Amino acid sequence: MFEGSYLGGDHVLQAHRRLECKIDWWVYDPAQGAPIWNVSPGSPLADLPKYWKYPVCDGPHDQFMIVPD
Repeated sequence: MFEGSYLGGDHVLQAHRRLECKIDWWVYDPAQGAPIWNVSPGSPLADLPKYWKYPVCDGPHDQFMIVPD
């Protein structure tokens, strides 16, 4: 397990938190959303469907790391 790993635990994730893929380092920022997937700005990761994956490497939610403030 990587330090800062999210591991899919929505209960520990604050809505504003940015998350980074530990495979390809792509960052999901809720303030920006994910236009490539039609995810509106202001959408926290916990609100995205479980089938949603990072657009670059197709990594699942539990492969994300929380980006420190």
